[in-house]
Amino acid sequence: MSKHQGPEPSGNPAEITNGDISKSQRKRAARAVLELARELVDLNDSRLERVPLDDAIRDAVRETRAIRSHVARKRQLQYLAKLLRRDDTDPITEALDDMRNEARRGVARHHRAEGWRDRLLRDGDAALSELLEQRPGMESQALRQCIRAATREAAAGKPPAAARRLFRLLLDLDTSEALPHSDPD
Repeated sequence: MSKHQGPEPSGNPAEITNGDISKSQRKRAARAVLELARELVDLNDSRLERVPLDDAIRDAVRETRAIRSHVARKRQLQYLAKLLRRDDTDPITEALDDMRNEARRGVARHHRAEGWRDRLLRDGDAALSELLEQRPGMESQALRQCIRAATREAAAGKPPAAARRLFRLLLDLDTSEALPHSDPD
């Protein structure tokens, strides 16, 4: 016979206090809110400002950051989790998820630009013409100049300043509209 008595609580206080939820589910929900509190404390100030928090919770986060004693910090984290359990944590969780996705998108942009830079330096005009086919209207002259300069630098054994410039140019192009994926080797 299964001990499961209902849906998993989302961290919403109304669901945690519901009598139909098992003690284990309440503990899991409490641990999830405590982990959310830890995540809020670990955010830098600029990211913390982007999270929808009321002033009491924001102040508790700042107080927790200032505490250096392990035991006192743990106690303050429990207090912060208690404050979080009083409110709906879904908007906070969504804001943190958006920040994580934003970082993933940035990494993906970085990888696309790196892939095209490496491919353009390796294959030259063939890769450039393929990129221009996939992304019509792109300015090709600046790309050609960077590719030639980077090729000359590599042949002369100089530092890759032009390759970096090419990367930044590709990254800027990817920011306005995502570059197509470069084919792997």
